[in-house]
Amino acid sequence: MKKYLLQISILLLLSYGMLAQTSNIGVLYVSENTQFSTVSQFDNLSQGTFNNDGETYVYDHFNNDGALDFYENTGIIKFIGSKTQNISGSQVSYLHNVLFNNSSSANPFHVSGEINISGTTDFYEGIVDNDNFGGQITFNTNGNHINTSDVSHVDGPVNKIGDQEFTFPIGDGGYYRLAGISAPENSSAFFKGKYYYESSNDLFSHELKSEDILEINSQEYWTVDRVNDNSVDGLITLSWSAVTTPNTLVEAATQEALTIVRWDESSNMWIDEGGVVDLDNQIITTATTNYGVFTLGRLKTESELPCTLVVYNYVSPNGDGKNDYFEVEKTDDACARELTLQVFNRWGVKVYEMNNYGEDGRLFNGRSSGRLTVKDSDVLPASTYYYILKYKYGNEADNTSHKKAGFLYLSDN
Repeated sequence: MKKYLLQISILLLLSYGMLAQTSNIGVLYVSENTQFSTVSQFDNLSQGTFNNDGETYVYDHFNNDGALDFYENTGIIKFIGSKTQNISGSQVSYLHNVLFNNSSSANPFHVSGEINISGTTDFYEGIVDNDNFGGQITFNTNGNHINTSDVSHVDGPVNKIGDQEFTFPIGDGGYYRLAGISAPENSSAFFKGKYYYESSNDLFSHELKSEDILEINSQEYWTVDRVNDNSVDGLITLSWSAVTTPNTLVEAATQEALTIVRWDESSNMWIDEGGVVDLDNQIITTATTNYGVFTLGRLKTESELPCTLVVYNYVSPNGDGKNDYFEVEKTDDACARELTLQVFNRWGVKVYEMNNYGEDGRLFNGRSSGRLTVKDSDVLPASTYYYILKYKYGNEADNTSHKKAGFLYLSDN
């Protein structure tokens, strides 16, 4: 395919010598099917406007103090270097697709400016460090990433705006340790995620925890905050690794004892959020109403708790008298009390919630009581759902509770 350098006239200032750089003080437009590259530092000055719908190659430092955006969903900026590359500027750089490819060091990309990504980011090689340089990295509504790994991710906080589910490409200490959120209910949702390869104990004492938690991760933790509303239902996913996660917690994943725990500011303690384990992908997912500081924990097993529940998680509401509702069997009615059931679909939408579940006909038979756009009398689509079952146990004065999470299979047969 024939390539054209530039489509319209621009005004560039080219400086050579020890401080060689390319500066734009006019209007620079790289059109679709057009390539533009800068071997020396590129500086979009305050008078400059740079719109990129083609392929822009940046082999050195990149600074934006002007206007930087795109028109079409075709533009890509490729940061490809053989030495450290600074990404700076006083103005937001609005980018569509991005490639990070630099093997000169473990952390070759130093971000002190602000970049906003609307397309796909290819973390091919090289860690993008904004933690030590104060920059901001934001993924817009449809922003996503590929090839994220230990050798290429964001070391520092990542913002996410919009109503799409998202996996934060975050890590620390040379390890990629994802955290994920389900799709928020509105397009203005604003989340921020960060991973810390360090103990949270100094900031949030591990001695302060609910009774059913035996151990709290002493080597790593995450912060996932919803900046504009921190009390909204949704799913959160954390990952574990044999390299960064304590062995006792890795083993707990195979024993149905691994959970997600959250530091609860109102009670000044770690509380159990529950979790559904995916052993193949080494992730655990749960539903939460509040966000903040999360890590992994190890729970008492069912046999260690003073009372247990038997859950029949297959629901086939066809009226044949078999599995017509979600059944929870108490092994001791006097122990487990005040059952609350929440059911979420795979997008994190709460489709059912009931207090005192199982009493006076309060049973989930596949019909919604949540915010789905279906009538309460309509049966939910056959699919796999998440359930969170919370109950109190023990001495009433102690107000101790336990969460049990798992999959719920809803059939239309």
